[in-house]
Order: sequence, then structure tokens, then C-alpha cells
Amino acid sequence: MSLSIFIYWGWDVTLTMNEETKNPEKTPGRAATVTVLVIVVIYMTVALATLSFAGVGDTGLGAGNPENQGSIFAVLAGPVMGPFAILMSLAILSSSAASLQSTFVSPARTLLAMGHYQALPHKFGRISPTYKSPSYATIAAAVAAAAFYVITRTTSENALWDTITALGMMICFYYGVTALACVWFFRAQAFSGARAFFFKFLAPLLGGVILLVMFFKTAYDSMDPGYGSGSSIGGLGLVFILGMGVILLGVVLMLVMSRLRPGFFKGQVLARGL
Repeated sequence: MSLSIFIYWGWDVTLTMNEETKNPEKTPGRAATVTVLVIVVIYMTVALATLSFAGVGDTGLGAGNPENQGSIFAVLAGPVMGPFAILMSLAILSSSAASLQSTFVSPARTLLAMGHYQALPHKFGRISPTYKSPSYATIAAAVAAAAFYVITRTTSENALWDTITALGMMICFYYGVTALACVWFFRAQAFSGARAFFFKFLAPLLGGVILLVMFFKTAYDSMDPGYGSGSSIGGLGLVFILGMGVILLGVVLMLVMSRLRPGFFKGQVLARGL
């Protein structure tokens, strides 16, 4: 279930680009809502179509066949699309490019905001005079991602795949904390009306609790080396070590910045309601 959260990773790019859209108070929220609904419809339709055509058998084209589970769409492309099977490869390549774009855009603008509000060094808040987009933050995100990929890929292929598996756990943590932060930020408005109660209190509260429960359950399960590739360090599964390691690294960086730039963390830079 934690891996299923991974399919939603990237849609929130519509929220991080709110300052670059027309009518930023409403357009990003509507775009995010529509995006989530479209994702659900696409995934449900494709999943049902795949199971209806291939079945769940463990032989032939069946989805239960271990030889097909690496890439079920590559297996079904020929039987379903015939001479147009090449379009499946093109679709996967284009979706990979789109995923790469969303992965770059979202953290770059998060780093931009953190640099602007002094939660990170000022250089992260630089805007390219030519492209009107975060320059330093985009490059920093690209370098960090590339370095992490190269290190895990050259160290061990198991480490790379376990990192991908650990992403579900990290996304549950990130979205869960964000949802509870929404509840806390809007606490004064939560009971001002039925709409505010549902959208600013109940929905994010339920979402945050569910995601954090999934996070702790996944973290507990991933302590077992059998949860991922089977690799372990000191008896702990590599998925757990990678997932918790990245989160703890973020905690360390936050504590360091809170000492170097205490203004933001004391609420002096970005006060509530401003």
C-alpha cells in the first residue's frame, strides 16, 4: 500500500507553482484536485483493462506470471497493439520525461521558498533573470539527485531498488506531516463553517493520520531484510535504513539551519497569517 502512494508523487507540482499561475488563490488547488481525479480514473481503468485481458494466471500472459511482473505492459504491448506496439515504448519514454520534469520543478520551488524565507542560505532564493525560474535551486536539486543515483547505482543495484521501495515510506511521511501542518495552520478557522471544517480540518486530519499510520507500519515492516532485496546492515533491512536515513538527514539539516538562521524557525520571518 505504501508503494501505491508513489503513483501520486509529482501531482503536487501544481501547488508548488502557485505563484506562477493566473489566479494563484484558486487555480493551483483546482488543478491539483482535477489531477488526482484523473490519476485515479487512469490507474483504475488501466488496471481493470489489464486484468480483464490477461487475467491473474501464473502462466502465459497472466499478470501472476513472475516473468511478466517486471513490465507487464511490455509483455502485453504486442498481443494488444500488434504493429503499433512501439507506441507503448514511446508512451513510457514520454511519461518518464514528464516525471523527471515534475521531480525537478517541485523541489526546486520548495528550495526557492526556503531560501527566500531564510530557512536555507540566500543563494537558494535566486531567480534566473532569463528564464524567471529558480536557477541555483534547480541546479542544486539536479546535482544532489544525480550524485545519489550514481552512488547507489555503483555501490549496489540492490541499494538502488531498495531506495525506490523506500520512496513510498518517505512520501507517506512527507504528505502526512504536510496534512497535519494544514490542520495546525488553519486551526483558528477550522470551525468557522461547514466548508472550513471539512476542507481545513477533517479531510487533512484524516489524510494525515492515515498516511502516518502507513508510514509507521511500513517502517516497521521494512526492518525485515525480506521486505526489499534481502540486503541488510546490522540485521536491519536496507529499505528501512535508506528511508529513515534520508528523513534523519533532513532532521539534522533542519537543526543545523535552526542554529545558523533562527529567524525563520522562531516565526520572525514568516509569521502566521501573513
